Amino acid sequence: MTTSAKDSPDDPVTELTAEESWDLLGTEQLGRLIVSASGRVDIFPVNYVTHEGKVLFRTAEGTKLVELTIHREVAFEADHVDLKSGWSVVMHGTARRLQTSQEIAAADELPLHSWVPTPKYNYVEITPTEISGRRLMFGPDPVR
Repeated sequence: MTTSAKDSPDDPVTELTAEESWDLLGTEQLGRLIVSASGRVDIFPVNYVTHEGKVLFRTAEGTKLVELTIHREVAFEADHVDLKSGWSVVMHGTARRLQTSQEIAAADELPLHSWVPTPKYNYVEITPTEISGRRLMFGPDPVR
């Protein structure tokens, strides 16, 4: 049984439910895509949006797109930190480049805007297979 952050307010690290993790993932716009191809692991910052239980991002041609085409199993991570607390969500899933004009047109309607003004004509969708998260409360180190 997964405990909710609300169930243990004194614990500085609390495991989130899948629903809580997904809700928090939807509040951010910058995450990290982790891909692996030919024995090499790479991590890329990406602007993203959550939509209908999936994560979508845009990308240009290049290493990221090649690697997730070779090996579709990916990890995705996003987090948030303020002065007193933070959270981190990690999602594992399967990535695929959107192909049909209908899929691309639907993705064009989402509020997905690149922070870097470079052409990014490829949409990638990650379908989650697993999601987990932790809420963190900051404070002084415990006394030894």
